[in-house]
Amino acid sequence: MDKEGHSLPSASCADGRKRRVCYYYDPGIANVDYGADHHMVPRRVAMAHALVEKYGLLADMERLRVRPATKAELRAFHDDAYVRLLHDITQDADHRQGDAEILETARACGIGVPDPGETAAYDNPVIDGLWDYCVRYAGGSLAAARALASGTSDIAINWSGGMHHACQGRASGFCYVNDIVLAIQELLKHFERVLYVDIDVHHGDGVEEHFKRESRVMTVSFHRYGEDRPGGEKFFPGTGTAEDVGEGDGKYYTLNVPMDAHMDDESYQHLFRPIMHKVMEKFAPDAVVLQCGADSLYGDRLGNFRLSVKGHAGCVSYLRSFNVPLLLLGGGGYTINHVASCWCYETAVAVGKEEGISDEIPFHGYEHYYRDQGYKLHFTVPKTNGNKIDVAAMEKIKQDALMNLAMLKPPPTTQRHRRPSKRHGIDVNALFDHHSKNSKEKDKKSKKYRREEDDPMERLHRLCCEADRYDFFTELGKRKAREQVNATLFDPK
Repeated sequence: MDKEGHSLPSASCADGRKRRVCYYYDPGIANVDYGADHHMVPRRVAMAHALVEKYGLLADMERLRVRPATKAELRAFHDDAYVRLLHDITQDADHRQGDAEILETARACGIGVPDPGETAAYDNPVIDGLWDYCVRYAGGSLAAARALASGTSDIAINWSGGMHHACQGRASGFCYVNDIVLAIQELLKHFERVLYVDIDVHHGDGVEEHFKRESRVMTVSFHRYGEDRPGGEKFFPGTGTAEDVGEGDGKYYTLNVPMDAHMDDESYQHLFRPIMHKVMEKFAPDAVVLQCGADSLYGDRLGNFRLSVKGHAGCVSYLRSFNVPLLLLGGGGYTINHVASCWCYETAVAVGKEEGISDEIPFHGYEHYYRDQGYKLHFTVPKTNGNKIDVAAMEKIKQDALMNLAMLKPPPTTQRHRRPSKRHGIDVNALFDHHSKNSKEKDKKSKKYRREEDDPMERLHRLCCEADRYDFFTELGKRKAREQVNATLFDPK
C-alpha cells in the first residue's frame, strides 16, 4: 500500500506518518433495528468501535462530543415537511383519521409503512426511534466537519454517517437523512473547494444530485453499474453513467466511474489511483470527504465486488497522503463482521498505525462474529476461477474518466485555498469530549467505565466474559479436579 503518495509529511505532526485525528462514536446508534430480515444492521458501528478500542486506537485520537443534529440543521438541506415527518412518525401510527395523513405522506416520501396485516419488508421502514437515529448520525458528521474547519484536526471520522442516497424530501436506499450533504455544506462555510469521493458499491446519487450544478464541490463516485443479474433489473440505484458530468456551472465537476461486478484489489486500484491523482491535480480541493461504504468488500450480502480490507483501505491511505483535511464516513456494508474489520483497519490507517495492529481478533465481546473469517482482522479473498475482469473494458472506463477530467477547468473563484480561521466562530471546546482525554488514565487506573460508551455487548462482556475468564473457568477446573479425585478414592476397582 502506497503510504505517502504524492505529498510531503503533514506539517501538523513531527512524525510524517501521523495525523491529528478526531473520532465520533455515539453508542445510542447501536441498538437501532431496521427489522429482523433487513440488510442494514447499525450495530456494525458498535462492532467497529469495540475493535478500535481493543486495538488501543482511541488513545491516538481526540473524541468528539456526542451532539445530535437539530431540526434547523437538517433543514439546511431537507424540506421542512420531510423533517417534520421524520420527527412525528412512529411505529405505532395506525389508520385512524389523524394518522392516515401521516402514513400517506410517509409512503410518498419513500418511507415504508405496512398496511394492516402486511408483513412485507421495506428498504426504509418506520424503525423504532427513527428521529433519534437520524439526528444522531447526522450530528456526528456535522461535528466531524466542524472539527476539520476549526483547523484542530487533519482527519475526522464518523463511521455511523455516509448515508448517500437520501434526497431532499425523500428516503432512499436505507438512508433517511443525507448527513454527507449537510457535512459538505458545513465545510463550504470555511473552505473554498470540497471534493466528495464515494467508494460504496452503489452510486452516490443523493449527494451528486444536490451538487451537480455546483462548481465549488466536485463529486466522484466509483460504483457498480449495469444489470444486477443477466436479464434482471439495473443494480441499485441504476444511475451514475460516465456521461453524467454535471450541469450548468457544475458541468464536469461530477465524475462517475461505473464498473462491472467482480472488481478485485488490483483492478480497482488500477482505476482509482490514476483517476484520483488527476482529480487532486485539476480540482485542488481544500477539503476531502470520503464515503467508505464497505459493501464493495468481498462477501457482501448486496454488493458483488471482491475487495479485501487492505484493498479498500488503500483508497483511504491514498487520499490521506495528500495532506488535505479529510472527513471519513461510513456508508453501505451488509456483512457486518467484514464491515467492522474494514472500518477498524481504516481507523488505524488514519492514525498511521495500520502496521502495528495484530491480525488476530482480540477478545472483546463480539469475537464470535469473526469465526467464519478465522478470527482474523483480514478475511481471505479466494482466487476466482471465473468472472475474469475485462481488461479492455476497464481501460475504457479509465480513459472515459480521464477525458472528462480533461474538460475540467478551475472554478471561477477569487479566493483559492481558503483556510479556516478564528473569525468563523467555531467553538472548539464544545466540539471535543475532554473527559475522554483528561480522564483516560484516571479511569484506567480506577477501572471505571463511562456511561456514554456503555454499549450493551461491552457491558455483558465486562460483567460476564471477564468473570468467565478469571473466575468461572478457574472454579470449573477446580471442581473437575475434585471430581476426578473423588472418583479415584471411591472407585470399587
